[in-house]
Amino acid sequence: MAKLYFYYASMNAGKSAILLQSSFNYRERGMRTLLFTAAIDDRSAAGAITSRIGLQAPATPFDADTDIHAIVAAEHARSAVHCVLVDEAQFLARDQVWQLARICDDLGIPVLAYGLRTDFQANLFPGSQWLLAIADVLSEIKAVCACGRKATMNLRIDGDGRAVAAGAQTEIGGNDRYVALCRRHFTAALAGATVAQGESA
Repeated sequence: MAKLYFYYASMNAGKSAILLQSSFNYRERGMRTLLFTAAIDDRSAAGAITSRIGLQAPATPFDADTDIHAIVAAEHARSAVHCVLVDEAQFLARDQVWQLARICDDLGIPVLAYGLRTDFQANLFPGSQWLLAIADVLSEIKAVCACGRKATMNLRIDGDGRAVAAGAQTEIGGNDRYVALCRRHFTAALAGATVAQGESA
């Protein structure tokens, strides 16, 4: 039975690189994959998934109105699809997460979704909330805090590297706007402490 997988992590854990490697593995064996990414993430070329280590592949952008199930069903009817991979899955709407489940259940195609679990205030993103609720397999991708402990939190910073504690949930950015931290240093940063660089845990 096809399954819905949710691979979650903090920023800079290599989610996009792992997604692209997974797609490559399918394609190397003559299998067809469909890739999706959030249209709101405009850091790289439109309609592409790009990793920090330089890997890139074309992808179908989605927004809140995109019917992912309909797109996959139409493509599958034209030529067999063996795996669907979704980057920036935290930006999925509730209905879209259920669409991914139907791709598995009705079409028999596995779906691999990759995204952040929480935002810069430690709140669940809507897409992540529903993936955590209904995905068949949950898997954490590890990132590392500056102290060497596992990074699980996403700290938003301003232009001077200071912690930002309020604002809109979604603000697109990379290393210039976010730092992946362990919970201890995330909490300290929000309390006004300087983000530790190399401090022992």
